[in-house]
Amino acid sequence: MRKIALLYNPSKEQACSIRDELNRLLTDGGIAVTHIAVDHATNILAVDPDIRFVELAMVLGGDGTLLGIARQLAPYHIPLLGINIGHLGFLTESEPSQLRPAVARILQNEYNLEHRMMLEAEVVRNGQSLAKFSALNEVGTGKGSFARMVTVDVHVDDVYVDTYRGDGVIISTPTGSTAYSLSCGGPIVSPNLQVMVVTPVCPHTLFSRPCVIDANQTVRLTVQASHSDLGMTVDGQDGLHLVSGDEIIVKRAPYETTLVRWPDREFFGVLRSKLHNGNGDGPSTA
Repeated sequence: MRKIALLYNPSKEQACSIRDELNRLLTDGGIAVTHIAVDHATNILAVDPDIRFVELAMVLGGDGTLLGIARQLAPYHIPLLGINIGHLGFLTESEPSQLRPAVARILQNEYNLEHRMMLEAEVVRNGQSLAKFSALNEVGTGKGSFARMVTVDVHVDDVYVDTYRGDGVIISTPTGSTAYSLSCGGPIVSPNLQVMVVTPVCPHTLFSRPCVIDANQTVRLTVQASHSDLGMTVDGQDGLHLVSGDEIIVKRAPYETTLVRWPDREFFGVLRSKLHNGNGDGPSTA
């Protein structure tokens, strides 16, 4: 029997009602369903180890919910189908109003699997590895909310690139190019490309510009500051407090996030829909 997992935040009333509707539609279609309540602290594999064997996991939430789940499930190659209960919903594939056609596509196996590269970030202090993280969107390093600027030395494959003085530096995937990096002036990158984007945040010079490098290269960031308000974040959700002199080694992760995609939904159409005029409306045809 085919089996699908429903991952949802139990504190959100809409997520619970959508869960119940999806459960009914999938069960009527002969698919076994497992429910997993998740929040920012949930260890999904500890709650249900058998999730490794589902056909796919439907994530009821916004981009933030999907990002957190992706970091946990990507090593197990579990396809994720996002049902948007957030705002922009760039990573999600379906809306609550489209549950019935979404389930119909699943029942007929009318979907594609899209593989998105991820990053692995290691924090090194005084030559010792302090922590490791994974990210689907980006790894960011820089100052806190009210601190003075930081200095970040950037090396790629141990070759010096530049020193950025400002609020910090972002290393993003193609998936993350439409997130934090985009708001800092970074380029939009087609998600099928295998690259990383290095984007300075509010640099204190006109000549500091984002750059695109090969996904198989390794980036080393060395942070320097006269204050202690330094940090590193991954996908804007997880992270670590830094001290001056810390190094962050960023490279391609050994696994990818697998997303469920409809055959008739393509990247640039989604881009227009989500970003045009900042209101989700497409270009006028009048």
